Amino acid sequence: MKESASYVEPAWQEPAPSARPSLGRMNASVPVPEGGSWLRRLLAFLGPGYMVSVGYMDPGNWATDLAGGSQFGYLLLSVILLSNLMAILLQALAARLGIATGLDLAQACRARYSRPVSLLLWIACEIAIIACDLAEVIGTAIALNLLFGIPLMWGAILTALDVFLILLLMNRGFRWLEAFVIALLTLIFVCFGVQMVLAQPSIAAIADGFLPKAEIVTNPAALYLAIGIIGATVMPHNLYLHSSIVQTRAYPRTEEGRRMGLRWAVADSTLALMLALFVNAAILITAAAVFHSAGRTDVAEIQDAYHLLSPMLGVGIASLLFAVALLASGINSTVTATLAGQIVMEGFLSLRIPDWARRLITRGIAVIPVVVVTGLYGESGTAKLLVLSQVVLSMQLPFAVIPLVRFVSDRQLMGSFVIGRLTQVLAWAIAGLIVVLNVKLLADILLG
Repeated sequence: MKESASYVEPAWQEPAPSARPSLGRMNASVPVPEGGSWLRRLLAFLGPGYMVSVGYMDPGNWATDLAGGSQFGYLLLSVILLSNLMAILLQALAARLGIATGLDLAQACRARYSRPVSLLLWIACEIAIIACDLAEVIGTAIALNLLFGIPLMWGAILTALDVFLILLLMNRGFRWLEAFVIALLTLIFVCFGVQMVLAQPSIAAIADGFLPKAEIVTNPAALYLAIGIIGATVMPHNLYLHSSIVQTRAYPRTEEGRRMGLRWAVADSTLALMLALFVNAAILITAAAVFHSAGRTDVAEIQDAYHLLSPMLGVGIASLLFAVALLASGINSTVTATLAGQIVMEGFLSLRIPDWARRLITRGIAVIPVVVVTGLYGESGTAKLLVLSQVVLSMQLPFAVIPLVRFVSDRQLMGSFVIGRLTQVLAWAIAGLIVVLNVKLLADILLG
């Protein structure tokens, strides 16, 4: 008799931190066909990877990619490629943890670490979520200003109303949530596909940009933007999110079923993150081809890019496409950030609060600094705040990456799903690189 798809305790011996499965009633709520073609099974698993990929192309990425492209041309394309490869591996590890143990990363931290350490990790993760939400508030407010003329301060306040959209989608079921996210991602992809065609970048320069250069490390300004790109691309809260939402699939909770689920989950996230690579590279390439090549190395703000795109390209629709994609990106990011916040709070604290309350708390914390900075410094202040939020995200990365790599390398926890020696080396190398880059950035900041 086959084991049902309902939640069961993981194979390791320690009790789970909560009898409640990750994401509650949404756990194992999406049916998975036992037979049929590989395409039918892949389609059943498509969704979580695209929800994770949203965080890799949110408004925070736009700020760092635009600044990098206009100031340094194609130089930082190699950083986007490197960070995307890092993301593919780390998200695959997050999916492995969730599928193999039945725990999300927050629950695993609570079970395996002492209470003080667990609380510190929770605080670090909450800071990352607030920094991410900050970027979404600014990006959405800017898009509303560009498209409809709504002042930035009021646009930031209006973003708190997206809680009703999220509640509507989540009440309809997880597949509705995924469909909404994928539809907006498709819109963003189309907008930037057209932008790339209009910009007509140099193919040779693009190819050269994907090759790493020493200047990225030796130039403090380039390094600052490079770390901002890594922080904007490899999102700490996405590791918590992915380890949970892969469990929404009703694969059999047996070893064979988990292995099948892991294969399709990794395929899903890899395909989705390749889409994120295209979008991030397209933003930087467009900035390099349009602004840097014309000597406009000072374009670091989203508003400047919007106002300059159509005149410099000679096509009126270019700026409109840019703003529409920005609005879609901001709205999309709010969905996944809310879900990640819920997973983190439930996992670390075993505390469940209503979705609308969680959304208003995180959004309220993010709206306040945007309103204050906008009132004091105007648009230029929000642009600097946007880039700074991505550097803050990068600073929080070690607090998510190191526990994740430790867990998936632990045979007692993972059993037969423990990662191999080569994967361990690569994972720890990524964690080490993140720590070294952050130390270098802090040293540059403190030493002026």
